[in-house]
Amino acid sequence: MMRLIMIWLVLLGSLWAVGVERKVPILCYHRFSSGELDSMSIKTSVFEEQMAWLKSNGYSVIPLDTAIGYVTGNVKTIPAKSVVISVDDGHKSVYSDMAPIVKKYKVPVTLFIYPSAISNAAYAMTWEQLHELESTKLFHVESHTYWHPNFNHEKKKLSPEEYAKFVDKQLGGAKKKLEEKMGHEIKYLAWVFGIYDDALLVDAKKAGYSAAFTIDRRHAASSANIMAEGRYMVISKHSIKDFEHMVDGTEDRMNPSKKEIVKY
Repeated sequence: MMRLIMIWLVLLGSLWAVGVERKVPILCYHRFSSGELDSMSIKTSVFEEQMAWLKSNGYSVIPLDTAIGYVTGNVKTIPAKSVVISVDDGHKSVYSDMAPIVKKYKVPVTLFIYPSAISNAAYAMTWEQLHELESTKLFHVESHTYWHPNFNHEKKKLSPEEYAKFVDKQLGGAKKKLEEKMGHEIKYLAWVFGIYDDALLVDAKKAGYSAAFTIDRRHAASSANIMAEGRYMVISKHSIKDFEHMVDGTEDRMNPSKKEIVKY
């Protein structure tokens, strides 16, 4: 009798584990500034306030790799209040303004980079700066396509053959270039402008990415398509209460008509 009870408990536990959704909030930043702000920037002091809030409220900032391992079931446990920090584009303010705060709070950060700008555009970091950031073991570079295109616009103006080549350059070409420059595997992709469709999700998988990320305002979750996991874009107009709603899942549970839509 006891043996049967134990078997039933194991089976029930297994069924419960299968049914539990695994979720992690992923934050998305772009630019940082101590002075004048644009629509995609956040004050450096506000970013530090957010990091202090996470620490004082018992949150653990975990690497993106750990979070994806968790939502896919390959990592069994993470801290109860976990959050991921990511930054898109590779603006030099990451090096000058964000990095000192990251080092102060010792939090891991994923940088989604489009290589055409690095050591080329005046607003962007250099390859040397990216290597310096990675040497701290707090920053890690992943892909944000090759030159930050709008896939919807390109699909309309290019022939099917031209568009296929274009997609291959943006996805596979970016991955190859970043691996050559950074000297490590590139596993993850952030969709530019949050634009993706069913075909692009398949293309990203074929290009060798393990997961990809949108700016759809929801937690990354085990129930989602691994090539379209959610993130929350954080910009200057967000209060600390808005920030709290992102990380604790409140925003996910809001009435769709009341949820904030943040776009590029």
